[in-house]
Amino acid sequence: MLNFENFNKEKRTIDLVKANVIGLLFLVGFTLLLGLPFYLIWGFELPKLEIDHLKYLAILPLIILISGIIIHELIHGVFFAFFAKNGFRSIKFGILWKMLTPYCHCKEPLKIKQYTIALLAPLVILGILPAIYAISVGNIFILILGIFFSGAAAGDLLIYNLIRKENPEDYVLDHPSEAGFYLYTKK
Repeated sequence: MLNFENFNKEKRTIDLVKANVIGLLFLVGFTLLLGLPFYLIWGFELPKLEIDHLKYLAILPLIILISGIIIHELIHGVFFAFFAKNGFRSIKFGILWKMLTPYCHCKEPLKIKQYTIALLAPLVILGILPAIYAISVGNIFILILGIFFSGAAAGDLLIYNLIRKENPEDYVLDHPSEAGFYLYTKK
C-alpha cells in the first residue's frame, strides 16, 4: 500500500439520482450522435418479424439488459484488476440497493490514468465500438444496443468529469460505498 502522508485527500462523489436523470440526457445525446450517421447512411427500416419471433421480444430485452449490466461491471473489474497490485483480490462487486445500482469497487489506489481507463472501458467496449460497427454494416439492433450501453455509462462519464483535469500521475481510491472516489494529490 502506498504511503499517502505527503498527499492531500479529497472526497469526490456524484449524486446517483442526478446521475440517473442525466443518464436520460446522455441517452438522447448518444441517440443523436450515433443514430444520425446511421440514418444518413442506411435509413431506419426495422426488419419484418414473424409472429413466432414476437414471443422472444418480451423476454429478450430483459436478458440483454441484465447481461449487459453484469458485463459492464465485469469490464470495470477486469481493468481494475489489471492495474491493481493484488489483482482480483482487490475487486468487490455489489449492488447499492437504495438506487438499484450495481457497482464494481477497487480497494486499492490507482493512478488517475489507470482509473480513467478502467472507468471508461465499458463505454468503449459495450457502447461506442458496437455502435461504430453497427453504423458500418447497417445493423440497427446492434446500434440500439450500442446507444443503450453508451447511455448506461452516464455515471462513469460523470465520475470521469470529476477527474479529467487532474494530474494523471496522482492517485484515486475508489469510494467503497458511494459513486466516486478519494483523490490524492501531492502536497
